[in-house]
Amino acid sequence: MLGAGLVEVPRVPYRDPASAVLANPVVAENKRFCSVCGEPVGRSRGDRPGRAEGFCPKDGTPFSFSPKLKAGDLVGGQYEVLGCLAHGGLGWIYLARDRNVSDRWVVLKGLLDTGDADALAAAAAERAFLAEVEHPNIVKIYNFVQHDGSGYIVMEYVGGRPLKDILKDRREQEGPDAALPLPQVIAYGIEVLRAFDYLHGLGVLYCDFKPDNAIQSEEQLKLIDLGGVRRVDDVDGAIYGTVGYQAPEIADVGPSVGSDLYTVGRTLAVLSFPFKGYTTKWETNLPPREEVPVLARHESYDRLLRRATHADPDFRFQDASDMADQLTGVLREVLSAEDGKPRPAASTLFGPERFTAGDVFDPLVPADAAATLPAPLVDSADPAAGFLAGLTALEPERLADALTNAPTRTPEVDLTLARVRVELGDTAGAHAVLDALPQEDWRVGWYRAVAVLAAGQVPEAAGLFDELYTLMPGEAAPKLGLAYCRELLGDHAGAAGLHEAVWRTDRAFVTACYGLARARLALGNRVGASQALDSVPKISSHHVAAQISAVHTAVRDRDPAEITEPDLVGAGARLAALDLDPGRHGLLALGVLEAALERVRRAGDGTGSVLGTPLTESGLRRKLEETYRSLARLATTRAERHRLVDQANAVRPMTVV
Repeated sequence: MLGAGLVEVPRVPYRDPASAVLANPVVAENKRFCSVCGEPVGRSRGDRPGRAEGFCPKDGTPFSFSPKLKAGDLVGGQYEVLGCLAHGGLGWIYLARDRNVSDRWVVLKGLLDTGDADALAAAAAERAFLAEVEHPNIVKIYNFVQHDGSGYIVMEYVGGRPLKDILKDRREQEGPDAALPLPQVIAYGIEVLRAFDYLHGLGVLYCDFKPDNAIQSEEQLKLIDLGGVRRVDDVDGAIYGTVGYQAPEIADVGPSVGSDLYTVGRTLAVLSFPFKGYTTKWETNLPPREEVPVLARHESYDRLLRRATHADPDFRFQDASDMADQLTGVLREVLSAEDGKPRPAASTLFGPERFTAGDVFDPLVPADAAATLPAPLVDSADPAAGFLAGLTALEPERLADALTNAPTRTPEVDLTLARVRVELGDTAGAHAVLDALPQEDWRVGWYRAVAVLAAGQVPEAAGLFDELYTLMPGEAAPKLGLAYCRELLGDHAGAAGLHEAVWRTDRAFVTACYGLARARLALGNRVGASQALDSVPKISSHHVAAQISAVHTAVRDRDPAEITEPDLVGAGARLAALDLDPGRHGLLALGVLEAALERVRRAGDGTGSVLGTPLTESGLRRKLEETYRSLARLATTRAERHRLVDQANAVRPMTVV
């Protein structure tokens, strides 16, 4: 399951439990802090090493960093201790054998400081919560036992490596600035979000997620160390977190779903690029995009991270499932950018593109651009969903009447009415409908952006689509809207980047292909424009139209001195391969042949041929004469026939009598 079926994450071999036991279980001095005031404790002075046990010099709180169990201890009359595996913020972790259940390996988690009332309460909360948990991405609890006055949680042994160690291994192999491959990082994030979605459904917050607290074993990822969990409605419990990962508002308002998802965003950042200063300079924000190559390459990933870690909790993701959906969309886009292979998937929020743009040489009109954009899906739970499904075949005028007189006015009815008002050119009416709806619904913002674009207010529309892109970085629709705006504002490079991201990921958005070709033409890249048009699959109903546009791209609106022989030969080959009616074929052939004749007149005869005709002046003139006369026979009026015959006579090669 790891990788969402899209990316193959390197396996992490199951680790022999006995080999994981620490030979010298000691808490490093630089990690010893008072559990109450946070001051350093247990530090060395001169040649004298720091004490593992003692009292905080500032507030007198007792501390102990020594393991309470040793090899051979039998805990709860059932679990034989082999030694320490690791230590964390709340306790030592021990490896043991369960003598009552086939000597299976288990983990015992105790308290780091048994004199800390908050730590005791957290352990009790962890015990109560874990007894309810049954999820493949969360460590399983078996028992809770007492031993010499201390409590221990008994959990399954997850043989693998924490994400922190996987990142450390990579940096040891490739250098201190190495990071994990972005698809692998995103795959981890999707798995974590599945676990968080489950926890949040139980009314529980994880609170302290970081790379230390997720282990990959074989092809599975599991959350461990749930010592900091707390109920959503717990306003008095202790709050646990880690600098660099914890949301900035925690101290004032406490944890929330948004702060949980903040930790996921921070973890993704730490794993995916060398995030130096994430606990200091960048403790509560991210570096500028242009300073981080992976963010500069992948705008959608950058936007997802910035939304997840926004300083204002209201701007963050509010649902783990929603964040996972957007992250999956970003993963598809990232993978397609790496190998050029499309990875389409049906959106859970939007329908398909509604129309497709015409020839790439047609100027983009704001209202036409708005009309191509996908519409949000109708909420099937809306009381009027069935009513709306029966109106899909109506023309806009009749549909507007039916919606205005709907038996029940629900949000879905009004949203559909707003869309139809835009289609009818009544943007003021669309805004009036939208103003009466709850503004927190993202679909209201979507239709408002579409209405503003249709009205030609492009700068304002660009701002609205930009906000929607950040809100839904894994969706194609906001990218298309913003791409249109950038194109209309003259930012052809920016438009090309967005159109390419959409088209490369999902070949169903043919309008993005046309937008990419237009942008490349505007940037003077005719070869790139033709390549974009050639990428429309042959099985697509738009393939022929794209090839016709590619023929135009080679010769239309172009200085004859720039047209090369390969351009002409290629355009002729494209045209010859198309199954067109004689009239349309003839008109296209005229454009190619006339461009070829002009080139030959300027540069001399060529070595190739176009549409079966050698690149010589006499050959091209004969072919042009033949084409004009063929079109004349198809003309529907006498005037048109005479015009074409005159042109045939004018272009035919001169003969000697």
